[in-house]
Amino acid sequence: MTITKKKEFDVDQQNDLDYESTFVNLEQGKVVKGVVVKIDQNEALVDVGGKSEGILPLKELTNTNASMKDLLELGQELELYILKEPNEDGQVTLSRRRVEQAKGWTAAQEDFEQGRIVKAKIIDTVKSGLLVELHKIRGFVPSSQLRNINVDNISELEGTEIPLKIIEINQKKNKLILSHRKALEDEKSPIRAEVVSSLEEGSIITGKIVRLVEFGAFVDVGGIDGLLPISEISWKRIAHPNEVLRAGEEVTVKVFKIDRELNRVSLSLKRMQEDPWEAIKDSFHKGDKIKGIVTKLTNFGAFIEVCEGIEALLPIAEMPDGENTNLDKLMPIGTEVEATIKKFEPEERKISLTLKEYVPDEEEEEVKVENLQEEEKIEDNTQQEEKSN
Repeated sequence: MTITKKKEFDVDQQNDLDYESTFVNLEQGKVVKGVVVKIDQNEALVDVGGKSEGILPLKELTNTNASMKDLLELGQELELYILKEPNEDGQVTLSRRRVEQAKGWTAAQEDFEQGRIVKAKIIDTVKSGLLVELHKIRGFVPSSQLRNINVDNISELEGTEIPLKIIEINQKKNKLILSHRKALEDEKSPIRAEVVSSLEEGSIITGKIVRLVEFGAFVDVGGIDGLLPISEISWKRIAHPNEVLRAGEEVTVKVFKIDRELNRVSLSLKRMQEDPWEAIKDSFHKGDKIKGIVTKLTNFGAFIEVCEGIEALLPIAEMPDGENTNLDKLMPIGTEVEATIKKFEPEERKISLTLKEYVPDEEEEEVKVENLQEEEKIEDNTQQEEKSN
């Protein structure tokens, strides 16, 4: 007969193990797993372990009009947030939405840090913008950050998704601010790439000016911003785009440059007009007397507008007193000046003027030779003096 010794064990140890295995931390703010054991119309009973049950109200499961029975099944496992600690019946109040929101804030924070373009659903309008839903959390898009979206027709937009970029996030303050405009401006935006691919250099398009900056204007073309540089606004010199343009104004422009790698579009307004240099190339000649208005003073001379969109340079060396000339006193901006054309190069878009007596080309060459010979004499004399010393 074989005798098997009964295994001995510590009863107290067994009780400790059973207790630890059934213990569940039911503090408010904790996340626990539970199994649905009963479903009513407006709430569900969930087993959260440790012989504990929790109530999951409908409003903490969804913000839609669906019923509990449409959304849950018996035996379904859920990850839940403890809203309230056990009541007198030992039941805790649970929330599924809080768990989703916590995950949503984490995802949104990552989107923000990575500078991603996201898509969010429009759910409502408020006084100064749109309410959207992103990752199960609500966000706000200010009117100033919208492009081509009319909040007056929000009923037609509810439920639709729009591209956005997160510009401010603060979970503690429940603050999520997004921008539609910045999403469209982003060079990596698929919408921007699609619009740019549909454009060709030389094509004529109509757009609306969305904002003015010192270096130019941004024009909405097909939902993206094209740059209208200040140098391409007018043939005439301007100090700031607001001298000739206004935000909200419609303009017809020419696409003169496309960078498909960076999804950038450069536009021109002046190229929609006749090139003034073409118009004057047979009208002006060297030696002609010409009148114009001083538009700009520099340390090397003055710029004179001799006709619409055409500026000529009057170098300070071509003034009676040369380098000693006080431009501010002699010809302040706005002064009418009569000068002689010394150089005329329309192909190079250059006109040089002089206030001195004009010397024709042949005589000018002779003067240059005489000056050169005189300079050589001075240099030789200087060298001889240095040797004798």
